[in-house]
Amino acid sequence: MFSGAIVAIVTPFKNDKVDEKALRALIEFQIKSGISGIVPCGTTGESATLSNAEHERVIEITVETVRKRVPVIAGTGSNSTSEAIGLTKHAIAAGVDAALLITPYYNKPTQKGLYEHYNAIAKACDIPQILYNVPGRTGVDMSAETVIALSKIDVIVGIKEASGNLMKCTQIIKDAAKNFDLLSGDDGLTLPILSLGSKGVISVTANVAPRLVSDQVKSWLKGDISKSKKLHYALLDLHNAMFIETNPIPAKTSLAMMGKIQEEFRLPLVKMSGPNRDKLASVLKSYKLI
Repeated sequence: MFSGAIVAIVTPFKNDKVDEKALRALIEFQIKSGISGIVPCGTTGESATLSNAEHERVIEITVETVRKRVPVIAGTGSNSTSEAIGLTKHAIAAGVDAALLITPYYNKPTQKGLYEHYNAIAKACDIPQILYNVPGRTGVDMSAETVIALSKIDVIVGIKEASGNLMKCTQIIKDAAKNFDLLSGDDGLTLPILSLGSKGVISVTANVAPRLVSDQVKSWLKGDISKSKKLHYALLDLHNAMFIETNPIPAKTSLAMMGKIQEEFRLPLVKMSGPNRDKLASVLKSYKLI
């Protein structure tokens, strides 16, 4: 249902408030650069430190600005099932095209608990839903078997897989329901995951280089394997730079260096350290981004 390079967009702040003007400009930059979708309020959007009112407003701004030009897939997950349902219902009312639902973090549910969590959201919310597995962030790893079982629920249409486990990706693509799609959740693994049958990536790097990331995925999907492979290697240094410190610190620092946002974070995230800032600036210069 969803394919291509989809950006997990940052949330710009100014004076500790959501910078609505900068957010709208970032969305326009992404769409003009050929991006295939926008994910507001994901990990890269610092959703963990947004108030519920801010979370809802960011989604509303995104829908208003996108104007149906590309899909909006709102991050509405939570470690509380009832809160995830509430956030998803608001996103539906705001007019999003789908919801991205992270595995519950910190409380470390069992595989049965994960299934029941997503099943409850699916029953309560009639909108396409994409699972999100990122055990390095959440402390829980959703098994291939659980994903395959969930894929049989009509409104659950895909997964953003960020475990780095290619065997798991292979198993999911092989055995999940026919209309269930797997998207890479790791920029550096986009090419190998595409080769397994993925339809695209939900990308951090696309925040700063949407055209390159989009071209890599579009080339693959059009059958130009050579160009996609070339772009995979060309993007490697930039992918690595985006994780030189905790995401989204490098992405937001890059966008500030590019003059697109203020360099502002919500605690406990802080500005990038001096040596890493120098390394990041060097990489950005090599890509002619600054």
